[in-house]
Amino acid sequence: MKKPKIKEINALQDNRFISLYDMEYEDGSHYYNASRRKKENLCAWEGKTGLPDAVSGYVALMCPDHVERLLLFQEYRYPTGNYVLSIPSGLIDPDDGEGEEAILKAMKREIHEETGITLKDTDRIEIINPFVFNSPGMTDESTALVAVCADLRNNAELSQEGAEGTEIFDGFDLITKEEAIALLKKGTDSHGIPYPFVTWGAMMWFVNR
Repeated sequence: MKKPKIKEINALQDNRFISLYDMEYEDGSHYYNASRRKKENLCAWEGKTGLPDAVSGYVALMCPDHVERLLLFQEYRYPTGNYVLSIPSGLIDPDDGEGEEAILKAMKREIHEETGITLKDTDRIEIINPFVFNSPGMTDESTALVAVCADLRNNAELSQEGAEGTEIFDGFDLITKEEAIALLKKGTDSHGIPYPFVTWGAMMWFVNR
């Protein structure tokens, strides 16, 4: 397949967490790309990818009542203006390492920070997909999808006190398969708010386990 060739890329806005680039092509056309990456690491250069920007966790918990539930919570997402039904997720840090090691290390950290849960050796964690694009029509932002099956021995383990920076959480939603199916059919959370695509993916994974 023939690809458009990039002539040059200019940074219109360069910030710590997200930047805006003007990508000019040899035919004179322009395309704007919002990215978490530095100019030299943009996926648009020859379609390169590498390590994803972030991790997203599909977390199934065996709860104290011996019922398996999907771990969700309410997180304020500034661009939406709402709290949305969310899953554990976060950026991969430079010191997380490379490859699968970095993905798993980041996932364990984000689960602990956002839910209070420390994964045990007996819990299962595996990578479903090491690199997926979130919304490739406007950004090369990417995430790894990670599945986790863990035992929750006491609901007191759950905590959102590890919120950092601009993170705002407002409680957990531990849902059964029946409740997940109902939310999938409804298309919104219990408050009528649309949920992110990764949350939809987590519920689909959970009900089809």
